[in-house]
Amino acid sequence: MINVAILVLSAGKSSRMKTPKQLVKIGTNFLLETVLSKGKEINRNHVYCVLGANANKVRRAISSSKVHFIYNSNFKEGLSASIVTGVTKIERELQNYDAVLILLGDQPAIEKEYINAMLALFSKDKSKIIASNYGTKLGVPAIFPKSYFSELKKISGDFGAKTILNENKDVVCLDKQTNFIDIDTEKDLKDFKKSILK
Repeated sequence: MINVAILVLSAGKSSRMKTPKQLVKIGTNFLLETVLSKGKEINRNHVYCVLGANANKVRRAISSSKVHFIYNSNFKEGLSASIVTGVTKIERELQNYDAVLILLGDQPAIEKEYINAMLALFSKDKSKIIASNYGTKLGVPAIFPKSYFSELKKISGDFGAKTILNENKDVVCLDKQTNFIDIDTEKDLKDFKKSILK
């Protein structure tokens, strides 16, 4: 049995949306709730969510008792700052995690089956990073073994962990696809809602 922390990144300013995108509605749930629910299905008591911009508003609206919320005061510095904040917190939890699974709070279409396939692949070799294949590049969702926690805490800028994923030989790509759509604009939201109503 592998012990994996789920880290959901949702600290952005939603600069291309007129409202905090964490709180746009998809059906009866907020966007962020949709992602957190999938995280809880995977490892119920070990879901961590990094908030930044509009943190208080988001926290008041999201009723997720099993989620450990973390505030990133450096959210303006980009995605990497949220990873650093989240991984630092996870290390301090003393839960002896084997790895961290990083999800983005604006990717609601990632399937639970896809995540489970990533975890199954990781369980075969816990020294390897498991990444998602976007065609021309690798990205998240991704699983990082605990041996990479120190490296993750050194990243900076808005590229997140992409440099580690795309320049490391110990990365295995999952031979499976999912819907990687991320909700950045009103158009993205409308298109996604149309796709799930088909």
